[in-house]
Amino acid sequence: MKPKTCKVCKIKFTPVRPIQPCCGYECSVTYGIAVASKNAARKARNEAKAHREAKVKAKTKAQWTREAQAAVNKVRRLEDQLKGYPCISCGRHHKGQYHAGHYRSTKAAPELRFEPRNIHLQCQPCNTHLSGNIIEYRKGLIARYGVEEVEWLEGPHDPKHYTIDDLKAIKKEYTDRLKNNQQNA
Repeated sequence: MKPKTCKVCKIKFTPVRPIQPCCGYECSVTYGIAVASKNAARKARNEAKAHREAKVKAKTKAQWTREAQAAVNKVRRLEDQLKGYPCISCGRHHKGQYHAGHYRSTKAAPELRFEPRNIHLQCQPCNTHLSGNIIEYRKGLIARYGVEEVEWLEGPHDPKHYTIDDLKAIKKEYTDRLKNNQQNA
């Protein structure tokens, strides 16, 4: 048989069997342990992947809606911050927490839940303590977009019935936009 290089100690040897990977008993044991640990690691990775896939398949529509909304809100906050906009309601810049405030709430107008013109940078006091500070929010919208746009937001809209695939697409779109915005920032 042709000489081979041992997989463990890297010395040349003449194998006794055609598929013999190592030069002797000790190297074979070491090689066997290495192969077994590689196989165990591969099995663990495959099990983890299967577990992740099962978790994704088990997500409810409500979970996909929350994830899509979180992605949209994050992008809208970042876009307004990059443009240097203050809080849409009170018009101030502050060092506190900012939210993505909805002019028409997701309960009152679920069809506008993902509408970018309905979501703006809003300081935590206006959004939480003043329940959105809607009167001032409306004034901020009129100053930024004009009366026609605000009347469109306040007007009737066709209901939207999002499927899980729609929600996945929205989440992906806004996650990609977030990556682009962060790279450009």
